[in-house]
Amino acid sequence: MRDRDRFYIGGDWVRPASPAVIELVNPATEDVLGHVPDGSGADVDRAVAAARAAFDGWAATPVDDRAKLVERMHDTLVGRLSDIGLLVAEEVGCPLSFATLVQVGGPLMVMASYAEVARAFPFEEEVGLSLVIREPVGVVAAITPWNYPLLQAVQKVAAALAAGCTVVLKPSELAPLTAFVLADAAHEVGLPAGVLNVVTGRGLAGEALVGHPGVDLVSFTGSSATGRRVAALAAGGLKRAVLELGGKSANVVLDDADLDEAVRAGVRQCFMNAGQTCVAWSRMIVPRHLHDEAAALAAAQARSYVLGDPLDAATTMGPVISDGQRSRVRSAIDAGVGEGATLVAGGAEAPDGIPRGYFVRPTILAGVDNRQSVAREEVFGPVLAVIPHDGDDDAVAIANDSPYGLAGAVFSADRERALAVGRRLRTGMVGINGGGFDALAPWGGYKSSGMGREQGRFGLEEYLEVKAVQR
Repeated sequence: MRDRDRFYIGGDWVRPASPAVIELVNPATEDVLGHVPDGSGADVDRAVAAARAAFDGWAATPVDDRAKLVERMHDTLVGRLSDIGLLVAEEVGCPLSFATLVQVGGPLMVMASYAEVARAFPFEEEVGLSLVIREPVGVVAAITPWNYPLLQAVQKVAAALAAGCTVVLKPSELAPLTAFVLADAAHEVGLPAGVLNVVTGRGLAGEALVGHPGVDLVSFTGSSATGRRVAALAAGGLKRAVLELGGKSANVVLDDADLDEAVRAGVRQCFMNAGQTCVAWSRMIVPRHLHDEAAALAAAQARSYVLGDPLDAATTMGPVISDGQRSRVRSAIDAGVGEGATLVAGGAEAPDGIPRGYFVRPTILAGVDNRQSVAREEVFGPVLAVIPHDGDDDAVAIANDSPYGLAGAVFSADRERALAVGRRLRTGMVGINGGGFDALAPWGGYKSSGMGREQGRFGLEEYLEVKAVQR
């Protein structure tokens, strides 16, 4: 059992105010994985008080010393790479290789980058006749989702610590275990008491944290609906909020692209982590005369996925996170078919030969109209909508006709043409002919996909206040 019965508050492992617990379920087996405390307002009060008490000392700590402690946490986690990968595979349900290389390897890259970004950052500079000073904003409430639990925690915690802020971290109740691993690392390297605090709990604990008068900034990653609630609560206290929310990202394939490469890359990116990725390219916008060929290529690739035990090396797709999420994804597939899309692979039925676990068939819906729900609503599962377009201008119009603007892609044999189209997409991130992960690039979106940025100097700046000193 993966049980944790205490919170990390004020540099120590402390008992929760209430005996209430949250039962964790392995999504691949539906067996109980472990338990964590279900935090209350009293636990949040104690964690925020600890963070507030530690703030002045941590903010005054030299930048290089803060960076060294972040690096030491990174090195500690590197030494536990395989164990953490196994933990993520169990609580999220993704294949072990993906859990180790992406779910853990990615956060380690981000953590290391923040130490270097902080060292190079101009915390003081001369502007006109003034000295401009950037100072840590204060106590940060970091609220993270379940799909990439360690990455989302590190994107917030490492940035905040490097900036000189103190943190109260509340992970999702569906996948909270890596937050405790992060606290273990902080404790082991001697991070000063109260600089990082971890409290688990459901929505009430999150609301208590967001609305707490001792919190100066809220950093939240999750759905757009919950993000609106977080923003409203933060606004009530005039707190800054950094929100990384939902997406319905478009993969724009131009008529000169290598179709096979564009489709393969698009399906692979859409289905990553069983489609539970905020930046998933879940709309594939292809030239009308190539639509049927693209749909057939996508269907063949979808049928090649092997669903099963995440710890089996043969498995290439695991389950979605919960029974509720499985029901939502299957309902979205049914709705897409009901609105006129053509099912060319997968479907809402249970996969054959898998009696347990929250598995969903990798699904391709073709001939989708961008006005249909499957093209407008975030499904957050392995479902790809293939949409025809009639030229570059039409493709851009379709891509931008969305309430979201988190990520996207453009494929073309002409890189300059692809870049020109990418510049026109109203989205925070664009991959050209596949692109790649860059830990120093800004991460965030337009419109209902949120506000603010994470990663690199852009992420660090979110945790800083600006002061002008005229001399």
